[in-house]
Amino acid sequence: MRRRNYLKTAGVGVAGVLTAGCLQVEQGDSEGTNTTSGATTEGTTTGTTSEPDGPLRIATYDSFFGDEGTAGRWLKEQWEADHDTDIEYTAPSNGINEFIQRKQQDVGIDADLFVGLNTPDLVRVDESLPDKDLFDDLRADLTNDDDVKESLEVDPENRVVAYDTGYITPVYDSTDVDNPETFDALLEPEYEGTLLAQNAQSSDPGLAFLLWTIHEKGTDGYLDYWEGLLENDVRVLDDWQPAYDAFLAGERPIVVSYSTDQVYYNSEEELPHHQISFLNDQGYANPETVGRFADSDRAETAAEFVDFVLTDEAQANVARLNVQIPATTTASLPEGYAEYAKEPPEPVTFTYEELAGNLDEWTESWAQLVASN
Repeated sequence: MRRRNYLKTAGVGVAGVLTAGCLQVEQGDSEGTNTTSGATTEGTTTGTTSEPDGPLRIATYDSFFGDEGTAGRWLKEQWEADHDTDIEYTAPSNGINEFIQRKQQDVGIDADLFVGLNTPDLVRVDESLPDKDLFDDLRADLTNDDDVKESLEVDPENRVVAYDTGYITPVYDSTDVDNPETFDALLEPEYEGTLLAQNAQSSDPGLAFLLWTIHEKGTDGYLDYWEGLLENDVRVLDDWQPAYDAFLAGERPIVVSYSTDQVYYNSEEELPHHQISFLNDQGYANPETVGRFADSDRAETAAEFVDFVLTDEAQANVARLNVQIPATTTASLPEGYAEYAKEPPEPVTFTYEELAGNLDEWTESWAQLVASN
């Protein structure tokens, strides 16, 4: 379950707040496939005559579009108001893996765009399909991507473009513990039994936190660092939701989460319990990107839609509704939102080239270490 969807079902709404070898660990909830489309909307812009009729089909994750007040619903409404082509969303239960398997089996791809790829996803796509192209050269057809932040350029082959980003950081309860401030502090006796993390093999924030530790400690030192975390009684849960549940229940005072946590929890009573810790003055950037399937027969319309997503207005609304940070340098956030959507002094991340050929080895070595403890 994605973080925004979980917090919404838990009764915390963004709008209300702003106006106010697989490692086996504990399991979280999973989501099934969902689809939504709209009735034909008469607009001011027509699609290319060389393309077939029908909706633009976008595969993504359920919480991107599943409820009112989501980024996907806003994009759909705004797009269909000005275009003859409708938007149809679908949320495959197996995410991008469904399309990897389809390509491996030479089965047709029934979508035009995939929204929600991160850098490790793209690496896995390429390693799973070394002789086949799941995505094409989307960037060659874009005209509105010049303002994407340089730090969010993740694909050397220009197949995907970032549309927002989150920063992985610890969130801590300042009424219980002090800000750890550094990675090394988490190894001190003061922080024994305080940290909740996630499985790097099944959780985006869990993987991002592992990669952050590799970035800081190096490939020769990260396992020693995790050995120290395990000796200091770090608790690794299956995904973000059960870890955050445990944090909210007061089981432990620090959880690996997102730097936008205070967007949800910013009342005078809540803020002390939801402080952001930028370890070593950093946060790990985890950009979300969109790619166009090579099999799409709506290539021109798909590129036009992505250009629309990269406009300043769309960037501001996608970030706000997705509880993320815009991918472009020109988009501005509402004052009330920007106050609580924290950005680290120094964003760090691994590039595609750095992850390619290393990701599986790093995560499998980590999983073996955690399982042995």
